[in-house]
Amino acid sequence: MSSAMVYLLGSVVLDVIANLSLEHSDGFKRRRWGVLAVVAIMMAFALLALAVQTLDLFVAYAIWGVLSITGTALATWAIFGQRLNWISWLGISVLILAILLMNFGG
Repeated sequence: MSSAMVYLLGSVVLDVIANLSLEHSDGFKRRRWGVLAVVAIMMAFALLALAVQTLDLFVAYAIWGVLSITGTALATWAIFGQRLNWISWLGISVLILAILLMNFGG
């Protein structure tokens, strides 16, 4: 696995952590969680910036977005009990298909 992909996947993990922290902060009522969300998203974008030094921006950002959305959906289901209906899962599937098509397209 290339270093760019490691940076990209690390960025995804940090983005999911930021999203979960933001949810847990309860609208920044729990400031520590809110601060963690801000720091994690800043670190996520720093890693994304490293990834796009060798990956095409549109591909990296698209992969990052789909993995972050999917990861956040799964994590909020597991941690907070939030559910997605079949239409939401269909939408995530379409996003994943779009990423695959973009990668095959060049």
